Amino acid sequence: MSLVESVEVASRPVARLRPVIGGERYARLLRTADEFRGRLAGRTIWNVSSTAVGGGVAEMLQMLVGYVHGLDVPIRWVVITGDAEFFMITKRLHNQIHGQAAGGPLGGGEARHYARMLAANAVELLDRIRPGDLVLLHDPQTAGLAAALASAGARVAWRCHIGVDWHNDATRAAWGFLRPHLAAAEGYVFSRREYVPAWLPGEKVWVIPPSIDPYSPKNQDLDGGTVRAILARIGVLDGAEPNERTSFVRSDGRLGVVARSAEVTGEGRPTAGDPLVVQVSRWDRLKDMPGVMAGFARYVAPGGGGYLVLAGPAVTGVADDPEGAGVLAECLLQWRDLPTGVRGRILLVTLPLDDVDENAAMVNALQRHATVIAQKSLAEGFGLTVAEGMWKARPVVGSAVGGIIDQIADGTGILLPDPRDYAAFGTAVRRLLDDPGEASQIGRAAHAHVREQYLGDLHLLRYARLFSALMTGG
Repeated sequence: MSLVESVEVASRPVARLRPVIGGERYARLLRTADEFRGRLAGRTIWNVSSTAVGGGVAEMLQMLVGYVHGLDVPIRWVVITGDAEFFMITKRLHNQIHGQAAGGPLGGGEARHYARMLAANAVELLDRIRPGDLVLLHDPQTAGLAAALASAGARVAWRCHIGVDWHNDATRAAWGFLRPHLAAAEGYVFSRREYVPAWLPGEKVWVIPPSIDPYSPKNQDLDGGTVRAILARIGVLDGAEPNERTSFVRSDGRLGVVARSAEVTGEGRPTAGDPLVVQVSRWDRLKDMPGVMAGFARYVAPGGGGYLVLAGPAVTGVADDPEGAGVLAECLLQWRDLPTGVRGRILLVTLPLDDVDENAAMVNALQRHATVIAQKSLAEGFGLTVAEGMWKARPVVGSAVGGIIDQIADGTGILLPDPRDYAAFGTAVRRLLDDPGEASQIGRAAHAHVREQYLGDLHLLRYARLFSALMTGG
């Protein structure tokens, strides 16, 4: 059995970006790709991650790798394998980098297991990666590969998608664990400057914010009938026409259909005319789904109509997140303890991951039908669900943490200074539900902001500069 699996990504035509980004940005992208292709001189770009589905990293790689293929640049994406203990260790690292000390510090036994697991993966990677190839390792799960790949002649950069802009004993412990593994890397990429550990050499640090693809199944335009039909098909919406089409365009350009249903816990269902508050995220403690439920139950539901949908992936489908089932179970217990009238207006939805594109179309429909989108995270590396919601011209109520701060500019959403302030969250949501005019104005401004700042062409240009620097050793 192979430990390292290739992820096949269909080529995406970059020409379709032109109507969205404009002629000037499109020309710059093509010009940069031509120049970069000439400098590659037979090298291949490799992305190495821990999962091909579930979460923003996998989704961004589907988009970026597809567009790089479309630009005729040689690129590959592979996924490593870990056992349950390995992913428990890396989940603790993830939480510690976010300042959460749960589980305590990692000891020598965990360090040895982490190194052994990645050493086994490195053996297989070295059968594929050639000297001079460019390797981008993603997140703590892959950091321990840097030394082996660099010693074999690969030019290695490590991409960290998570972080906080402050430090405590938990963050220091995590970085202390990872620091020896990262010494061999030639570049370090972060989503925000504030996340960079002080010990990293500044000349090797690159700040590259994430991006969205406006044509992905998660973000492409869907008309109202299709949105309602998809939500009816997955079991979230009541009263929609059962025979409406549920089609969307897949990542490879083929036509897809939403055929699967979601697992929905709820005693009632909204109709097409009911206001809907939606948070979509992993079942991760830092996303604070229980807090969203509590804020809605206490401060939104008593003041008027509307439903809350908390949606996340099926917990068996995300290999590198062993806490998901536990968080979902806690949410279910909390939901059962709510008063009957409130409980009937809250739905817990797990979306199947059997088909990644179909899952994305479900998320798309949920966000497009939402009146308000929430992202009340306690900590957030970047939180690309915010940009995705903004792209759909929906007002977002988000915590003023991490990359959410960068995404929600003045007039494009509502930032919550304290994500644990349930009353402030409820007041912001209620305000938008009660004033459709303001909600619409904020949504339009949000869409324009994402178009200017968070589309994929800018992401690709920044990576081109990083890889060019790796090739020249600067």
